[in-house]
Amino acid sequence: MIGKGIATGLKRVIIFPATLLAISLSTSAAFAQNKLYSPIPLTTSSAEFSDTLSEKDIPTGQGGFARDYTVKLNKGDNLAVDLTSENFDSIITLLAPNGATLAENDDGPDGSSNSLLFTRIAETGTYIIRVRSFGETGVGNFKLKVTKLQAIK
Repeated sequence: MIGKGIATGLKRVIIFPATLLAISLSTSAAFAQNKLYSPIPLTTSSAEFSDTLSEKDIPTGQGGFARDYTVKLNKGDNLAVDLTSENFDSIITLLAPNGATLAENDDGPDGSSNSLLFTRIAETGTYIIRVRSFGETGVGNFKLKVTKLQAIK
């Protein structure tokens, strides 16, 4: 028997033996990681570049889209992330290796719809820098600047 079905209201729940479920989850996770979600790696300690947010990027569920970048950071690093766009209202988010939101900024200190955040890293690991548009503000070109700041000693 592959699985046992249980009818619950309008839904049908399938219960699989533990070994089959583990194989199924491993295969799905590998497929998702390799085919559906592949954040762009940033390989230098400081990067400044132009890119484009498009309708082919990650849907946010709020009508906008997001694009993810990975960056390896060390405990004690001071990080500055600057995101500017003439095409959409930007939001920048820094996600920890465990997926938790560490820092986020919607509008920069200059009163514009650009984004700027500063943070100190508490744990060594690979972090996600997420560029996204606010609500349904759209898609378009943007500039992203990621800088590891030097501590004054």
